[in-house]
Amino acid sequence: MILSQFIKPESVMIDLPAPSKTKLLRSLSDQAALALDLPADDIFQAIHNREKLGSTGVGEGIAIPHAPVPGLETPFGMVIRLKKPIDFESIDDIPVDIVCLLLMPGQSSTTYLNVLASMARKLRSPKVVKSIRQAVLTEQVYTALCDEAA
Repeated sequence: MILSQFIKPESVMIDLPAPSKTKLLRSLSDQAALALDLPADDIFQAIHNREKLGSTGVGEGIAIPHAPVPGLETPFGMVIRLKKPIDFESIDDIPVDIVCLLLMPGQSSTTYLNVLASMARKLRSPKVVKSIRQAVLTEQVYTALCDEAA
């Protein structure tokens, strides 16, 4: 799946301050709710419930919180580089500074897995991760993630 199908340039943020994992997820839920015209509480609850199953901190300072959200028609993604890394209860205990929020329609597990796999594959590239961490502009983060040649 092509990341630019569900991540838009306006869904990228850099140097976002976040005091904690919960406050970050609440803030991202609020932002996603505005973009999707869905209740922020529904989005937060979906992400929070997924995190209760186990942290979506995948290691090396990266987290990919994801969840199906009632009422969502198509996959939606946000990419955030935090101002300072935060504890995300990641598998390697390294604080997280790159967060990719993925919200999915509930009905298609194939689409869900394809979107999640596409993002995880892209973030395994040291070149992409380095570009995200060094970016000065949100457009640079977007290009690093969504450039199919990268």
